[in-house]
Amino acid sequence: MSRFIVPLGFSLAAIVSIAIWWNLPLLGPFGEQMKLGGPLVAMLILLAILQTAFIIERVWSLKKAAGRGSLPDFLNNVRKALHRGDVAAGIQLCGQQRGSAANVIRAGLERYQQMLSDGAPKEKVVAETQAAIQEANGLEVPLLERNLIALSTIASIATLVGLLGTVIGMIRSFAALGHTGAVDASKLAIGISEALVNTAGGLFVAIGGIVAYNVFVTRVDNFNYMMDEASYEAVQLLSASASDRK
Repeated sequence: MSRFIVPLGFSLAAIVSIAIWWNLPLLGPFGEQMKLGGPLVAMLILLAILQTAFIIERVWSLKKAAGRGSLPDFLNNVRKALHRGDVAAGIQLCGQQRGSAANVIRAGLERYQQMLSDGAPKEKVVAETQAAIQEANGLEVPLLERNLIALSTIASIATLVGLLGTVIGMIRSFAALGHTGAVDASKLAIGISEALVNTAGGLFVAIGGIVAYNVFVTRVDNFNYMMDEASYEAVQLLSASASDRK
């Protein structure tokens, strides 16, 4: 069922974009001006709708990945629990926080407890803990980076679509100028309008996509850095705790 969601959503967005383009004159002179941009304006509207959907999805996903409460406070509390050697308290804190960092650290803490209960040697305990953290991190990172490539692609496509509309509009303008006799002012105006509307629309969508992409990439990089730092410190503390138990 889930594999039909993306095509269905794209088809719905395409229908909505065509409907918006067709009814642009209802918005007044500005809408009429946009309608003169031609069918490629509908494509730009579609890209804008998809871009908005991806931005909303990324904001929601990153907020969910941050978990409940302050992430730095959570990491500090886990650090204190591990300094005390209270692994169970660290797991409880991870269960309460429910973010990506909490999932990664919790996987390592649970593997650590399991290996200690099995009486494994220190080297194996540390190795298995690191492996569990790496596996969990490998599952969380793709979720954080999902749809970022789509945002970047939309920004690039919007620029090209706007450029294509500009070229088509200029072709119409020069075609109107190329006839012998009096210049057809209406055709010339339509060609110039099409060129400018598509240029403006393409730049508008591209600028929004580039800004959103860079903001999300920066947030994901910072989040990954915090997860890596917290995971490394957790492994070090668990390693020291395993040594003390021997």
